[in-house]
Amino acid sequence: MALRSFFFVATALLLLIHGGSALFFGEQQEPMWQNLHKQQQHRLRARTDCRVDRLTAQEPTIRLDSEAGRTEFWDRNNQQFQCAGVSAVRNTIERRGLLLPHYNNAPQLLYVVRGRGVLGVVIPGCAETFETETQQTRSDRRRRFSDRHQKVRQFKQGDVLALPAGFTLWLYNNGDEQLVTVALLDTGNEVNQLDQTFRNFFLAGTPQYGQQTSFRREGAEEEQAGRKNNIFYGFEEELLAEVFDVDRETVAKLKGQDDRRGQIVRADKFNIVLPEEAEEEEERRERGAPWSAANGLEETICSAKLRENLDEASRADVYNPRGGRISSLNSQKLPILSWLRLSAEKGTLYRNAIMAPHWNVNAHSVIYITRGNGRFQVVGHTGKSVFDGEVREGQLIIVPQNFVVIKKAGDDEGLEWISFKTNDNAVTSQLAGRLSAIRAMPEEVLMNSYGISRQDAKNLKYKRDESSVFSSTSRSRSRGRSQPLDLALDVIKAMM
Repeated sequence: MALRSFFFVATALLLLIHGGSALFFGEQQEPMWQNLHKQQQHRLRARTDCRVDRLTAQEPTIRLDSEAGRTEFWDRNNQQFQCAGVSAVRNTIERRGLLLPHYNNAPQLLYVVRGRGVLGVVIPGCAETFETETQQTRSDRRRRFSDRHQKVRQFKQGDVLALPAGFTLWLYNNGDEQLVTVALLDTGNEVNQLDQTFRNFFLAGTPQYGQQTSFRREGAEEEQAGRKNNIFYGFEEELLAEVFDVDRETVAKLKGQDDRRGQIVRADKFNIVLPEEAEEEEERRERGAPWSAANGLEETICSAKLRENLDEASRADVYNPRGGRISSLNSQKLPILSWLRLSAEKGTLYRNAIMAPHWNVNAHSVIYITRGNGRFQVVGHTGKSVFDGEVREGQLIIVPQNFVVIKKAGDDEGLEWISFKTNDNAVTSQLAGRLSAIRAMPEEVLMNSYGISRQDAKNLKYKRDESSVFSSTSRSRSRGRSQPLDLALDVIKAMM
């Protein structure tokens, strides 16, 4: 009898653990290749008639100026963005600036280009686990008040923040310099059941009040007055006063009727509880321990980890001391990405170094240049080059799924980028190097495919023995900066 009871309890506990894990992380525990098809299905609502004949490296086309910063948008009507089903936005927040509370209709990955700050994410149904005690003097008596709120998180340069759709969030710059962030919003994600237009819903202020500057044509600026109110603005004052049990003056503030500060406001009085960085780092290490990685109990939606740093060299997945490094972030490392169906990659190339020609098997790649400059070449399925040009800091380019891209750093300061990918376990395949498709094929296949000798086939397979990041060769330096890319492009075209 005791044995039967023990068996029943053990079985129930096993089901509970498995169910708790599946509730939040969904298909996390399925074999990778069985899950690829399911992950790809969420993109079917995005545009399917993509005709990409020419790609361009783009800069933001719309700028909204606020009291303590600015917000810049890339042209969401551009064919590249519509094809990929994404939007992109860059925020620059001055010291003590607060990006007002809002939520979006699409999940987003946000990368911290520069600076540090505080993130607040309001997760529906979760407890207020942080408390702040303040003191106030009134009539010579000191009274203590306690403010309770959900968890706040510190972040710094190089962090990637995973932010689900529909969750209220805010950002505050508590550092000593400007805070610059760039974000990808996956409007083609199945979570967004509206059209593919990016929408943000603000809970405060007048987020689009004042001057809006549009850069629609090269060298042309167009300024126009615009106003976008927060969601409280459309409700009747009496109803809001009754809902919150406050006076009409407070309701007027809530609706932002006389607010002219925009969506990034100055907040000099900002004193909230912040855990020490050392404590957060210790918590991160504990959660990363093998014994607590994925049993469904340690991490729930309320305590889920939302950030990971990709700038630290020690976390690189690929490293070449003469070429650079690549750091990737997927749902295996940050489980919440399995919900967002997004991933990221941070690349650093030293001067004149090259990243092996490759394509994304199951994702579009949205690449933002964070530092330096370089040259990209992108080739489509017809063997035609759809992009061949320079990229520089602040520009963004979208490389569609299966299009082959080569990246080469400039000869001045190298090249760094953050790549957002529309799959939480994006897979890449290379054309050159130790991990390439060329290396994996028999010599006879190469000889007959290209009409070359066995020695030439051996050279194609084995002469470049680096994995993904290639150092600059003496040949490329003597022939000029464009030769390695041109030679690789000839190989790519021959395979089409």
